[in-house]
Amino acid sequence: MHTAIQPPRLKGLDTLRALAIVLVLLTHYNGFVAQGSIFGFVGDVGWAGVDLFFVLSGYLIGNQLLAPAARGEPLSLKTFFARRLLRTLPNYYVVLAVYLLLPHSVIWGKTMAPAWRFLTFTQNFGQQYGETFTHSWSLCIEEQFYLVLPLAVLVGTRRSSRLLWCALVASIAAGIATRGFNFMHGQEAFSAPAYYSTWCRADELLPGVAIAMLKNFHPALFGRILQRGNALLVGGLTVSGAVLYGVRYDAPNLFLTSTFGFLLVAIGFALLTLSALSPSSLLNRVRVPGAASLALWSYAVYLVHKPVFMALHPELARRGIDAGAPLTIVAVMAAGVFGGWLLYRLVETPFMRLRARWFPAAAPTASQPAVMQAADFVVNSGEQHAR
Repeated sequence: MHTAIQPPRLKGLDTLRALAIVLVLLTHYNGFVAQGSIFGFVGDVGWAGVDLFFVLSGYLIGNQLLAPAARGEPLSLKTFFARRLLRTLPNYYVVLAVYLLLPHSVIWGKTMAPAWRFLTFTQNFGQQYGETFTHSWSLCIEEQFYLVLPLAVLVGTRRSSRLLWCALVASIAAGIATRGFNFMHGQEAFSAPAYYSTWCRADELLPGVAIAMLKNFHPALFGRILQRGNALLVGGLTVSGAVLYGVRYDAPNLFLTSTFGFLLVAIGFALLTLSALSPSSLLNRVRVPGAASLALWSYAVYLVHKPVFMALHPELARRGIDAGAPLTIVAVMAAGVFGGWLLYRLVETPFMRLRARWFPAAAPTASQPAVMQAADFVVNSGEQHAR
């Protein structure tokens, strides 16, 4: 019997996912443990880890939905939603239960939205800094994205991919316009609730969707782009680094950074994602120790690390332990990662096994070019890594 040989999983996406969760860990350590800036510029822009997750998710989900459409196959919404719900809900609801059952613990904020809003992923609307379980805002945007994109694909692919491109550009323009409007009315991009708003942040998923559209509707162009993996890597680092510097220091001016900053960061990360999909890229030739494991646990770590940090902070203060000491940083970070690993092993893994049994991912077709098969293999086998 002939057994198909699967191409090796590209290391680049694991590296980017690991980078994303490390950035989030750094910025939340600053805010909830050290309560100051101790990691320099990288820690100050660690919030961008969520933006990187957005771009990666946009590509992942976009590819899942667009690949069947590009092959002329019907889109199974039942399978798509079942796979998404089994992927995202178990971990999330377990952590939510901890917040709800421990309302007077040190991990609670000043206020908490009603439980039904957490259950329906709508708590990010009007959310303020200092509320309980605020880091769930990004999950709200992703879950809302999971509802909207399939409908857009169903409508758009029945006509032409050109309609989808127009909708994508219009949605990006709407995000820019919303941030600009908010700024003109006294809310810059980092003011709550604008920072948590779906209307101000969802367009960051769209550069990832654009990559999926290139891959599935313009494969020849996509293949040529992937041949320039290292140029994409340099370009992505340059764009994202320059924009993050500008956002951090409000250059050239607050209006421009507030209106265009988030999207430009996402475009820089999209270039890095393209580089990660290129087998020739340095991202895929250099194996970063621990990146694959951290990428695998990243969703669980994202959910767990912040309450762990918040619970440990008063203990450190009570014992007079310096939060900026290297050993303290290592110990607290390790506790956050370990908590995520436990959630991954005890909750996520069993549900992922059920998902693989009940709703297996589609395999890449034999007619695809080798580089396209590799990219599809990354999406199918590495899907559980993405938030």
